[in-house]
Amino acid sequence: MLIKIFVKIILGYVKIEVEGYYIERFINICMAKKIFLWNVKREKSTIMYGNIGIDDFKRLTEVAKKTKCKVKIKEKKGVPFFLHKYKKRKIFGIFLCLIVFFLMVMSNFIWNIEIQASEEINQEELLATLEQEGLKVGKLKKDIDTKDIINKLRFDREDLAWVGISIEGTNAIVKVVSADKKPEIINEEDYCNIVSDKEGMIVKVEAINGTPLVKEGDIVKKGTVLIGGYLEGQYTGTRYVHSNGTITAKVWYSKKEKFNLNQIEERPTGNEEKKYCISINNFKINLNKRVSKFKKYDTINEEKKLQLFSNFYLPVEFIITTNKEKESISRTYTPEEAKNLVVARLEEELEKEFDKENVVDKHINFYESTNSVEVEVVYEVLENIGTKEKIAF
Repeated sequence: MLIKIFVKIILGYVKIEVEGYYIERFINICMAKKIFLWNVKREKSTIMYGNIGIDDFKRLTEVAKKTKCKVKIKEKKGVPFFLHKYKKRKIFGIFLCLIVFFLMVMSNFIWNIEIQASEEINQEELLATLEQEGLKVGKLKKDIDTKDIINKLRFDREDLAWVGISIEGTNAIVKVVSADKKPEIINEEDYCNIVSDKEGMIVKVEAINGTPLVKEGDIVKKGTVLIGGYLEGQYTGTRYVHSNGTITAKVWYSKKEKFNLNQIEERPTGNEEKKYCISINNFKINLNKRVSKFKKYDTINEEKKLQLFSNFYLPVEFIITTNKEKESISRTYTPEEAKNLVVARLEEELEKEFDKENVVDKHINFYESTNSVEVEVVYEVLENIGTKEKIAF
């Protein structure tokens, strides 16, 4: 909304007076037709004052006819009217030259860095790395060596498979492709065991090469050797090999939580307040200096950079801070309500860790005391376990 008002000031706006018996209908039609009004004030029940952009003012004629309202222009505001007023004076030429000069100077700097990357890449860390390498907001474009920065990023960070940097206008676009972590590759000529990478109960062992060291029903821990990388013969003795095979096991996934039946919970009241701030190259101007009227609240910050064209940013940023009031309430749960709530939460967390299609059983353990309950959820999942490990001599 603040950006819309700023644009209207640049393009010009008028202060209007609307008089009639159908003021509410007048406002509703304007909203339906997306005619932007701001600073709307009512005087009595038949008069309304407000601001409207000159581009939208022409569309008010039809609305005024429909609602039988009279619209008067009380005052003209904005840059176009200001320039028109002073067009015969020197200040107009000076003002215009200053704007052109300002835009020319600003166009030589980087005022925005746009990162296009997958969720695996931490953008804050990447921005910090880019700043260390010389790409940061406020930097002269001619002083930025994109090829050198790309090479340093590729050399310093193993999690990046590809990096591309392009500068368009005052915007630096950084495109990143993350690298997949490759498991350690063991050559077929190397002697190796297959060891357990999880704790579980063996269900089936299929050894293609090597000696099985566990059997069905055995409980194994992480690091237990499942298939040894050797073969023993009556005449050949012990011969080391590159073990191969598949081991299927029941793996347990569990989570436990203690839940108090008497809870203090916070919920939104629906009340909110907005505060505005303008940041000019990190120099902040707070438009609302008073403290929040709420005792408890959540804060949401929305930042919008001033953008003239698609890739032409300026070092001006609008910050809209929204405070949403919340209140504390006391609530007492029954043991059954608490159990259902905790079970649903634990199931959601656990099911992110395995393939649900391989679940063979689920157990819910429930313990109740005077003021609390303790819930444990256990899944039994059928999985292939085991990873190859070189034999150290």
